[in-house]
Amino acid sequence: MSGHSKWSTIKRKKAKVDSARAAEFQKYSRELIVASRLGGSDPAGNFRLKTAIERAKAAGLPNDNIKRAIEKGAGSSNNENYEEIVYEGYAEGGVAVVIEAMTDNKNRTAGDIRSYFTKYNGNLGETGCVGWMFDKKGCITFGNDIDFEKLFEAAINLDAEDIIEEEGSYKVYTTVSAFQNVVEGLEKEGFISSNAEFTRIPQNMIEITDEKVAANVLKLLSRLEEHDDVQNVYANFDISDELMDKIDI
Repeated sequence: MSGHSKWSTIKRKKAKVDSARAAEFQKYSRELIVASRLGGSDPAGNFRLKTAIERAKAAGLPNDNIKRAIEKGAGSSNNENYEEIVYEGYAEGGVAVVIEAMTDNKNRTAGDIRSYFTKYNGNLGETGCVGWMFDKKGCITFGNDIDFEKLFEAAINLDAEDIIEEEGSYKVYTTVSAFQNVVEGLEKEGFISSNAEFTRIPQNMIEITDEKVAANVLKLLSRLEEHDDVQNVYANFDISDELMDKIDI
């Protein structure tokens, strides 16, 4: 499964941390609002909310913000009725892109995303045009200070699909249906994750060697990530570190 995290690696290397922090907090708040609206405000009985709270805390979202978002989602007077939408398209060079968004105005969001694709020589496509190129998986992340052999044994016994070391951490991958069982099972075994979420793994990667094409792909993904309504962006490209360092996004 190596290669799928290329965009997240690039984001960390290129990120303008201060300006991105407020937007990141808003993404976590929206997830908390939607999770509590759909499943109630008690994380003990709402697994999606439980994992959303853990991710928000790990990202540094203040407890007061978390509490307000949950109350807003669970409250009957909440006027922020976010809808979850997936957009799909191609960046320049034939790179497949999947965008997960939460929006209260589909026309606004679709128009913005379409304009980004057009600006950077890509095309926003129809639903399903590239989604089949990605496998949706559960991803549970642990620090590398734990016993890998014990984690591996426990995860396999819980029907996890794969366990790898990546970017200084251990990642346990599961099917969508097994995700909650593996997270909770590992917790019972004493393995507390730093992050647990769904992700999309590209089935194959497209290598980009042209600097102009690479720049347009990275700029498109960066603009998408910065949009208030966008929660996650996935793409199936690979760019060498040497080429990446030449590009200012």
